[in-house]
Amino acid sequence: KVACPGLPKPQAPANAFFLYFSLGMTSPGRGICEWLLTILSLLFIILTFPISVWFCMKIVREYERAIVFRLGRLLPGRPRGPGLFFFLPCLDTCHKVDRRLKTLEIPFHEVVTKDMVTMEIDAVCYYRMENASLLLTSVANLSSAVQLLVQTTMKRLLAHRSFSEILLERKSIGQEMKVTLDAVTCRWGIKVERTEINHVRLPTELQQSLAVEAEAQRQAKVRVIAAEGEKAASESLKMAAEILASSPAAVQLRYLHMLQCLSAEKPSTIVLPLPFDLMNLVSATSHNSTGSSLPTSAPNHPEAPKDKKDSPML
Repeated sequence: KVACPGLPKPQAPANAFFLYFSLGMTSPGRGICEWLLTILSLLFIILTFPISVWFCMKIVREYERAIVFRLGRLLPGRPRGPGLFFFLPCLDTCHKVDRRLKTLEIPFHEVVTKDMVTMEIDAVCYYRMENASLLLTSVANLSSAVQLLVQTTMKRLLAHRSFSEILLERKSIGQEMKVTLDAVTCRWGIKVERTEINHVRLPTELQQSLAVEAEAQRQAKVRVIAAEGEKAASESLKMAAEILASSPAAVQLRYLHMLQCLSAEKPSTIVLPLPFDLMNLVSATSHNSTGSSLPTSAPNHPEAPKDKKDSPML
């Protein structure tokens, strides 16, 4: 365990009955009246021993520790418990402290981030008692003190972080808060086990801007995915066209399969198939007609031999 300054070192337990009372009688700074009252109480307990012993015992549970004040002064030694211990019923006042883990909910409070974003944050703090004597003598309202300390610490730490860091790095922020809080609360006799940011509440304007930005990012991703799908489909169609062009029988089978699919999906549709040879004839005819419409080149006349003389008519 890490030693914390200000915590008294635990002493050996007072096992014997008279040793327990001797610790109370040897406490420094006691006046004459306190000595007299302590001696009278001891004499009264001894005189009425069979009956008074039942009023001088107290039971402390396993998860509790008892702090004894004699005439307003804290008795030296470690806290009593667990089990049975003796005390003077007329002079001693016993306070029990629960050592179990406690949960403290921090309500929503405003925090300003590094990039000047105002938000509301709530948190949860888990702590337990480490030193019962120091806790009772140093802190009056423990829950209020821890709550205010967590709020001020959270505001100071989150002021150095941006909005995105707060949303993405909650675990590291909680660990940093725990270390910072533990350095302060160890002087109060408690130990902070864990601190977590619970909810983040954003302003309405910021929520709308974030929603618009997220919608724009989603639309951009949709366009990219659609473009990639069209590219892949065009490549597949190109490959299929090359395969079908190399095999006329495959084209005819594909044509028949398409007709079957149309008749199966829409029974009310009347399909009038054309023979595939007729379609090829029509395409060839259109191709020839297109070629004949082009301007024809001049006929090639055979050249006259060079040694032949021109006619007088020319």
